[in-house]
Amino acid sequence: MKKIVTLGELLLRLSAPGHERFFQSPNFEATFSGSEANIACELAQLGNRASYVTAVPDNAIGEAALSEVRKYDVDLSSVIRKNGRIGIYFLETGAYRRPSNVVYDRENSCIAEALPSDFDWEAVFADASWFHISGITPAVSENAYLTTIEAIAQAKKRNITVSFDINYRAKLWRYGRRAEDAVKEIVKSADILITNEGHIRFCLGITVSGYDTSKEGLPDEYFEKISLAVKREYPNIHTVALTRRRTYTSDINDFSALLHDKNGTFFVSKKYHIENIVDRVGGGDAFAAGLIHGFHHFKDTQYALDFATAAASFKHTIPGDIAIFRKGELEALVEGEATGSIQR
Repeated sequence: MKKIVTLGELLLRLSAPGHERFFQSPNFEATFSGSEANIACELAQLGNRASYVTAVPDNAIGEAALSEVRKYDVDLSSVIRKNGRIGIYFLETGAYRRPSNVVYDRENSCIAEALPSDFDWEAVFADASWFHISGITPAVSENAYLTTIEAIAQAKKRNITVSFDINYRAKLWRYGRRAEDAVKEIVKSADILITNEGHIRFCLGITVSGYDTSKEGLPDEYFEKISLAVKREYPNIHTVALTRRRTYTSDINDFSALLHDKNGTFFVSKKYHIENIVDRVGGGDAFAAGLIHGFHHFKDTQYALDFATAAASFKHTIPGDIAIFRKGELEALVEGEATGSIQR
């Protein structure tokens, strides 16, 4: 089995306890996170060879962060250590009509300061078949954007499949480069696009007439049309996967997904009505991990999409950014065998 490589920022997550507001009590729950780190950990749990590339401070905090990823048996041999700091994000978990809130403290972190030349690309992509990155990494800094571009170029030079999740974060694009310009440049070199329709409209400027996108509940045909529009604009993209979320409250969501594959076939996943959400952060990463796993192990595209959607749904029950699951649990969810009863 060839390895799947991800690259991004490894973060310290500081969460207010339960549903408290920031500093309502003088406590934070400390865990580690990062979109591409989450995906690497989840892919490894599903039995894949996963390799994660990042830059961390050469101190006890950096080593603790790596230890969290290492325990899932992720290859960290291409991680660089340097003087500097780890990026941080603060999370306040919402409830009912109060939304969750994220505050970033990521400027001048190790990955933000790292240069493309700091990484040994030959070692990074040795024996790799797949490279995944998200739009969060190039949003961190100009250096991180340049590293993203170089990583993709190195992967393409080796005929490695590139998947890209737009993952637009409005609070991050502050260093001068426009998100729309950066995302468009990256999409030109990707093979598989993972995103949602709102990010397509904002970052790629692609729209479909005749639909009111300000309202939830857009029909399946809209997603098929916008997927086709992406493929027309970017013929290098052979597969478009779109997540679809309907938010009733912070605690109650519907989640499903749609996919337009390289053969021109359109697929719609099962829909999950999720109540009493524990933690929705990282749901999109679990979807991406499930989909990448599915493309590697399932011949049935419908099953691969349903597996990815099940992974995202399952993540909503897990505290922290990283979804902790077993392949059998997700298969049971896909096949309708998961009931929530105690397993004795």
